[in-house]
Amino acid sequence: MSMNALLRCTSRSQRKQVSTYLVQQRVLSGAEAVNALRPFYFAVHPDFFGQYPREREVNENSLKRLNGYLEHLQKPGSNSVLPMELTFYVRDTKENNQKQPGFRSVTFILHTNDVLSTVMNVLTSCSLPVEHMKEPKETSKSVRDAGVPFHRPIKWDKSYYTFTGFRDPEQELQQAKRVEPTLHLWLRNCESEATNKHNASLPRREELSRLRKELCQKFLLTDIRWQRSWGVAHKCSQLQSLSRLSHQNPEALINLQGHTVVFADHSGMNASGDVMLGTIDVHHQWTKLFQQLPSYQNLRQQTDWLRERISDLLGGSQVIHLEKLGPIQPMADHYSTLSTFHKSLMSQHLRLHPRSLHGLTM
Repeated sequence: MSMNALLRCTSRSQRKQVSTYLVQQRVLSGAEAVNALRPFYFAVHPDFFGQYPREREVNENSLKRLNGYLEHLQKPGSNSVLPMELTFYVRDTKENNQKQPGFRSVTFILHTNDVLSTVMNVLTSCSLPVEHMKEPKETSKSVRDAGVPFHRPIKWDKSYYTFTGFRDPEQELQQAKRVEPTLHLWLRNCESEATNKHNASLPRREELSRLRKELCQKFLLTDIRWQRSWGVAHKCSQLQSLSRLSHQNPEALINLQGHTVVFADHSGMNASGDVMLGTIDVHHQWTKLFQQLPSYQNLRQQTDWLRERISDLLGGSQVIHLEKLGPIQPMADHYSTLSTFHKSLMSQHLRLHPRSLHGLTM
């Protein structure tokens, strides 16, 4: 092989590797983008700016535009988008002695053409950690070579644990490395602190109970629940956000009558017919969901009809769905599962007596 031919072969190989890397760099799903931007959401979410109406409105409008920018990048064939200037008020999530956390104004321009670069731009512009974004790059080569899935634990920013009430595994590990006290000594040492925290939380707990009862009575809700064990402060901020929406746009909540509201990771309706409100969504996304509730109700009726048909084919056995046995399943996915199962039963031509399996539950 001549030297020129070798150089051409090497050049083609390098261009192929670069193009492969760029394609892999661009591929970042919407769920992965949301997870990567969690520190950002906790720093700028409008619910944490209840006492600052102007800053809350700026952040809410900027979040709408940012979500639209990301959604456009995820559409097939979106090669480029127009640059977009965004302004956010970023909360200081570090611990300080002030009663209220401060915030600062950050303005930056989005001019990236892929989801990953956009997420990195947002985090770096707001001076938020990006270590959890750098780790996949280091492991991407070995994963591509191996061709097998891998597990990478997510390392959240400290603000995530502060505002969700979840336990920080790193902090717990440091505490475990210390001298382990006996249970009696630990209870005695923590009794005073636990009592003070309990007494300090009583007003917030009363406020939570009041808001929950007020919203249920005002809009005839069956109940208000939470998917996760969030802290009392976080639950209060979610109810306050729903209460503000009810004052700003009371007509939007009319369709909620008779439903159970569940604050969850994503908005929609679950297989039990409960209305799920995503905790990282803003008001216009909740309002859009409320407007779609009649169509969800039609889907729920079709789901109930499928259950009755399956029950008839299986000799009268009752078909139920238990949320406790797995993660929350959206109504559309549940309908698809029942439809596939119903078609499979129809193709089998089962011949069971209509009441032969009455009393059994599936």
